[in-house]
Amino acid sequence: MLFDALIVGAGPAGSAAARLLAQAGWRVALVEKTEFPRRKVCGEFISAPTTAVLEACGVAAGFAAAAGPPVTRVGVYAGEALLEGPQVENWGRALGREHLDLMLRDAAVASGAELFQPAEVTALRREGDTYICTLEDGHQITARIIIAACGSWNAKGIFAVPSGAAKASDLFAFKAHFANSALPVGLMPLLAFPGGYGGLVHSDAGRTSLSCCIRRDVLAKARTRHGGKAAEAVLTHIMTTTRGVQRALGGASLQGGFLSTGPIHPGIRARRQDGIFFTGNIVGEAHPVIAEGISMAIQASGLLARLLIAGDEENYAREWKHRFAPRIRAASLFAHLAMNDTGRAASLAVLRAVPALVSLGARLSGKAPISA
Repeated sequence: MLFDALIVGAGPAGSAAARLLAQAGWRVALVEKTEFPRRKVCGEFISAPTTAVLEACGVAAGFAAAAGPPVTRVGVYAGEALLEGPQVENWGRALGREHLDLMLRDAAVASGAELFQPAEVTALRREGDTYICTLEDGHQITARIIIAACGSWNAKGIFAVPSGAAKASDLFAFKAHFANSALPVGLMPLLAFPGGYGGLVHSDAGRTSLSCCIRRDVLAKARTRHGGKAAEAVLTHIMTTTRGVQRALGGASLQGGFLSTGPIHPGIRARRQDGIFFTGNIVGEAHPVIAEGISMAIQASGLLARLLIAGDEENYAREWKHRFAPRIRAASLFAHLAMNDTGRAASLAVLRAVPALVSLGARLSGKAPISA
């Protein structure tokens, strides 16, 4: 059977593309190497502008029913500072990847996408106008178009992202859930602490999600200072340097342990190469400081699917750059300010004087709240 599209990766980016193409009548193969459900290191916030793609995928109602409470205010926790922007109606909501991935994958299958899971791509070659993809069990899939949506953090083999030599500034990501936190309902604060940044948000089932990134050299110092495993040292480092996190999580209980990965590789990469389309964070990855990773992945797949269906795929690289490159550059700036002592102090002074700039920063990162 000749598929119109073979999509590698059934996370939010891959499954969203599979759903949109399949419901438009395309014959779609969806390949995923791991079993679901799965927990993932990334944050869980989905911003309001992503709702349109979720609706097109037929999962918006299910997402709203399962996700945590609406985020109505964004803020900053840094050192002794606890800053909040003005309240709006809805910046977005958070849902664990063990639920979101299943929801979108099942929507793709319901629309006719053929699922290969667990299955890993081991070889890919082009023959004329088609591609032949070989899976680890020897099975071969033939398709007109290949879409790589396998993510950058765990991509290996033919879709691996070059890592380069280890550097002191390399970022490692950590993520965990907590029960019974004291984080105010509706508030999503950015965390800026020495050598790193992160965020807190109410997720599904009463859980609070903590996700963060920390420099390699600062992580090593934290482990020397606080002892224990890497994640324990990171949590202690954040709690002892950030009063807002101490308040929010001081009486909370850890659920399910920490997840970690790294180093991560923020930046803009090829959108199309050798006839293969890239979507999700494998094509362009913002610093997680702006909490837009999953949202950008889903939105990018919505864009790609629309252009493919319209036969306008030649404009994908240009439109992707127009939509997402400014967010990635803004994220780089915000991350630098958050991790640098001088930049963090200067930014806090400005935000204390004009708290509304907290919300402006959220808008610049790609969030557009639903107003009352």
